[in-house]
Amino acid sequence: MIKKTSLLFTMLLLSGISMLAQNKDAVIEAIVQEANENSQLEILGHQLMDGIGPRLVGTPQMKNAHDWAVAKYESWGIPARNEQWGEWKGWERGISHIDMVHPRVQSLRGTQLAWSPSTPKKGVTAELIVLPTISDSMEFKNWLPNVKGKLVMISMPQPTGRPDYNWEEFATEKSFEKMKKEREEQTEAWDKNMSRTGLDRRSLPAALEEAGAVGIVASYWSRGFGVNKIFGAYTKEIPTVDLELEDYGMLYRLVESGQKPQLHIVAESKELGKVPTFNTIAEIKGSEKPDEYVILSAHFDSWDGGTGATDNGTGTLVMMEAMRILKKAYPNPKRTILVGHWGSEEQGLNGSRAFVEDNPEIVAGVQAVFNQDNGTGRVVRISGGGFLNSYDYLGKWLHEVPKEITDEIETTFPGTPARGGSDYASFQAAGAPAFSLSSLNWSYWNYTWHTNRDTYDKIIFDDVRNNAILTAILAYMASEDPEKTSREKAVLPISDRTGEQLEWPEPRSPERNGGQN
Repeated sequence: MIKKTSLLFTMLLLSGISMLAQNKDAVIEAIVQEANENSQLEILGHQLMDGIGPRLVGTPQMKNAHDWAVAKYESWGIPARNEQWGEWKGWERGISHIDMVHPRVQSLRGTQLAWSPSTPKKGVTAELIVLPTISDSMEFKNWLPNVKGKLVMISMPQPTGRPDYNWEEFATEKSFEKMKKEREEQTEAWDKNMSRTGLDRRSLPAALEEAGAVGIVASYWSRGFGVNKIFGAYTKEIPTVDLELEDYGMLYRLVESGQKPQLHIVAESKELGKVPTFNTIAEIKGSEKPDEYVILSAHFDSWDGGTGATDNGTGTLVMMEAMRILKKAYPNPKRTILVGHWGSEEQGLNGSRAFVEDNPEIVAGVQAVFNQDNGTGRVVRISGGGFLNSYDYLGKWLHEVPKEITDEIETTFPGTPARGGSDYASFQAAGAPAFSLSSLNWSYWNYTWHTNRDTYDKIIFDDVRNNAILTAILAYMASEDPEKTSREKAVLPISDRTGEQLEWPEPRSPERNGGQN
């Protein structure tokens, strides 16, 4: 009797194990296994960030990245192509070297801004001056002749180079509050003085150039140790350089103390005329519903102060790795799985807006768009994007993702549509269900977003691998879903700012002839 009972228990146990094994999804298991045991993320990251480097629209490096991505997809057996959507001002960064040569010699930390005109081959040497405190625009106009032959400092000197979190940890409360108050007063006074010139950050450099300045020196601190935002220049013939806070502050103090510091600046660059701009598109064709699309989305371009590692190198890696894994684990999807690596997101979502405008039949067939942009961290937030029934399908797909990935994800349904920010907004404006896979920030906004510190070493590959698994499984689930996703829009809430009901954003056309003076 004991033997029969034991045998029956064993049979029931084996039966239960067998049923459990049958309930596991073989494709999901294969996705997880491939991601964990054969990850290509570090290799791809090295090739893209270290080898190709920053991907500023209009540069040869941007075109090199597009060509690299096409070759990489084709090596995985995934058809890929570069689609031209417009033209941009062509420019290539060269050597930047900035030295103080008076009252002493010191090499400084800084770089020319994107699209900055080049210095002569031997560089430019000149005295620094700062903007005056003025009563009105006429006084400023009368002062302008003083800039002739000078380098002009146009940014406010910061009262501290320590980020606020450092003050919070070590300063007394009284000292911290005193610093913040003084900084607020200084900033307010600076802004008011700037407004009295009648100019803004775009028109001021042009006015100084017209008055005979030989260069513009700025410092756009990003509220972290050694970190600055690096954007574009607004001059046509003279160089614009950005100096890190520590060096900029030293120079400003030297000017104010009457020591007349001089800089020698070599900022080499090349104007390349108009160049074509592209999106890179790759796709795994659907076997049953080829005219319905699951789109993986990430912008490919970056600013070029660093190498664009977390904005948006990591989003790019997530989508490439997800496509590689899907090709191995799910080679015959029901719907077409398409990946878009968009150009010129940083200047206004231009690549994705062009794709949406140029491909209405694809947009009409969208099942879902999954976009990843903001940094290297694991995904922790997903919104329904304002689609009324988004929970019904997105919630169902997320349920199949391993709990160790979804446990930290907060969802908001139905949410509201984006009005910019990243490329999923281009699809949402056209009524296509598009969702942002939003990341934990890892000090993104201060340290890597558009900065000189956005480099390979800031990538957290465990989190990126997490996101590649999440994206691949969501794409698989969206492809397999027997039903087409609903596009019904939720009634949007009242705006806190205007007190009026929000309206769904309208599609916007891209800038197809950008950067031209």
